[in-house]
Amino acid sequence: MYHKTMSYRVFSLFNNIFLTAVSVLCLLPLVHLLMVSLSSSAPANAGLVSFWPIGFTLEAYAKTFNNANFLASLWVSVERTVLGTALALIVNTLAAYALSKESRVFRARNIYLWYFVITMLFSGGLIPGYILILKLGLMNSLMALILPGLVAVFNIILMLNFFRTVPKDLEEASFIDGAGQFRTFVSIYLPVSLPVIATVSLFVMVGHWNAYFDGIIYIRDSEKLPLATFMQTIIVQADMSKIDPNALTNGTQRTLRASQIFISALPILLVYPFLQRFFVTGIVVGAVKE
Repeated sequence: MYHKTMSYRVFSLFNNIFLTAVSVLCLLPLVHLLMVSLSSSAPANAGLVSFWPIGFTLEAYAKTFNNANFLASLWVSVERTVLGTALALIVNTLAAYALSKESRVFRARNIYLWYFVITMLFSGGLIPGYILILKLGLMNSLMALILPGLVAVFNIILMLNFFRTVPKDLEEASFIDGAGQFRTFVSIYLPVSLPVIATVSLFVMVGHWNAYFDGIIYIRDSEKLPLATFMQTIIVQADMSKIDPNALTNGTQRTLRASQIFISALPILLVYPFLQRFFVTGIVVGAVKE
């Protein structure tokens, strides 16, 4: 076997060393951020904190969770991510299932497929999108953050190719038992499509959680800002007006920012391990065409 050869063992050793080094490099900034958030103000301001807290304290987290604007933005992002992911999965899976059928079954398949693909190549632009949201009366609402990106053609194509790998015998057996297209989709296709569903869910969740630009454009009230927009405002624009002034009495902007950044990154870090085992399968199978 090839895995018993000396060359493969050497390659495997260096590959593991390289991947371990990359993993450590990816984790170190996050660890440093956590240590800064757990340190007292003086060493944090002096830049003395590296990978171990100095003057351990949870004051920055206490001040963060006492910030009403931060909690409101956190809840908006949770609502957006949960609702946006659910709606995106419903719409994209139904579209992918229909487009996965052959032309003899769905005669207008190619027309609809090209209709979707064209949107990947050409966009209406920022100003028409803003005008559309304004005319629909969605400004300053949660739907303004969800609906514009509801249909993701890349995800549809990924799921479409995955659905094509499902054996036709299962579909035919379902039809023989009297099931229709929708029942076949729910009872046959969805249960065997967990890898690609988990993959698309991860894409959509990360996209919604990290999106900040649409919040700047469509949201006017500070209490309705998603968390990413809130963080962009206080970190990139250095606008500290959304932070409770009392929070800065015994703490520092640096420790507060570190705690807020870590909290904003934590949900995705917690969700990813549960979806990771499906991720590779969903990408590989969904990207292979028959």
